[in-house]
Amino acid sequence: MMKNIGGIDRVARIVGGLVLLSLVFVGPQTPWGWIGVVPLVTALIGWCPAYTLFGFKTCKA
Repeated sequence: MMKNIGGIDRVARIVGGLVLLSLVFVGPQTPWGWIGVVPLVTALIGWCPAYTLFGFKTCKA
C-alpha cells in the first residue's frame, strides 16, 4: 500500500470525518454519521482504495 493522499487532502478528510461522526452524537443524531469513519481511517493510514482504482494521487512523493 503506497501512500496516495497528500497533506491538504488528509486534513480535509479528517475534518470531514469528524464532522460526519459528530452527527451521531450531536445534532440530528442520525446513524448516517458513521460514514465519517471511512474518510477518517483513510486519512490516518494515508491510502485511499478509490484513488488507487481511478489512478489518482494527491501526495508529492
